[in-house]
Amino acid sequence: MHVIIAGDGLGGLPLAQGLRQAGISVAVYEKDPGAAFRNQGYRIRINSDGITALKAVLTPQAFEVFAATAGNPGPRMDTFDHQLNLLHAQELPLIQGLPGGGHLAVNRMTLCQILLSGLAKSVHYGARLTRYEINPPGGVTAYFADGTSATGDVLIGADGVNSAVRQQYLPQAQVVDAGLRLLYGKVPFADDEARALVPPDLLGLWTTVVGAERRFVGLAPVQYRQPMRQAAGRIAPQIELSDDSDYLACVVGARREQFPCTDQELFAMDGPQLRALALPLVKGWHPRLVEIVARQDPASLFPVSVRTSVPIGPWETSSVTLLGDAIHVMSPAIGVGTNTALRDARILTDRLAQATNGRPLTEALHAYEAEMLGYSFDAVRDSADRGHRMVGPDPLPTPQG
Repeated sequence: MHVIIAGDGLGGLPLAQGLRQAGISVAVYEKDPGAAFRNQGYRIRINSDGITALKAVLTPQAFEVFAATAGNPGPRMDTFDHQLNLLHAQELPLIQGLPGGGHLAVNRMTLCQILLSGLAKSVHYGARLTRYEINPPGGVTAYFADGTSATGDVLIGADGVNSAVRQQYLPQAQVVDAGLRLLYGKVPFADDEARALVPPDLLGLWTTVVGAERRFVGLAPVQYRQPMRQAAGRIAPQIELSDDSDYLACVVGARREQFPCTDQELFAMDGPQLRALALPLVKGWHPRLVEIVARQDPASLFPVSVRTSVPIGPWETSSVTLLGDAIHVMSPAIGVGTNTALRDARILTDRLAQATNGRPLTEALHAYEAEMLGYSFDAVRDSADRGHRMVGPDPLPTPQG
């Protein structure tokens, strides 16, 4: 079996790792020219589903590097008002036997570098998929914008919210604008003064601060327990990690109509302009919160439009399927988007491995799709509902199918 994966994100790469461990031939095609081409976020929460999936698809050494470079912020996910009065305290249960009790905070680039380890010959950059053809009597050919093509037994669309695979395969599947705009950035903990600025109560797994008109700030620390290169060098010297230092992820969000600019203008702004745009959104808030937003590294800032999939029913299984944001992009309100994609990768790896041991390929893919559509669209609905109640994204449209 040879598997083609479109997209090298946090669904495609874990799948490639899992298939490699299972002895299945795999090639990943990514439209970006390189792994660090663009900002896609900073701190990521990895829950028990994500940890379990990574343990299943990574080599034992790579998983140990992942655990060693992750932060352990604890299980608190609290909500405050804009004057730092506690509105809702939540403490998630700890899960025995998992690093961090099942609650880790990782740096996205670090996780991507771990997931790329050992895949250098399998990942092809600058390969934007434009279309595919299902070949009789079996297999599929993917075509890329540079005129090249690749043929395999299965094509996995892991190419994100704007998935070209989904648009061809499931044109009825909707992705809608949720009406929320986010300004992602980070506050470096470069010195004790910066660290002391953030009250300990705001250093949990995730902290939401809600102000007038449902404007909000999301805060989450990434604090390394040891230098990353030191950890990788001790455990798996072949895994090369970029240096990084502790920081606070800081997300400023508001309804799109509260921004004094068009989307076109917003997405054309540079870092200093975005920080200047964020500060009026927290005017009159607790001085510490204002200072946190003011200390965001301008070079780290970028805008995001929150979008969500509209759940759909099952489709007829073929040699093409979808994974991660390509099929179930969701609001970040409950912080499980990445974990759901990791779960997809683990389950799809298992099903494709079954197909190499006698199970019909279409039956194996159908089993993956049936399971994935259940838990993933439950997460889409839960994320949309919590976001709508807390910070005002549009409600999820009526599901299709």
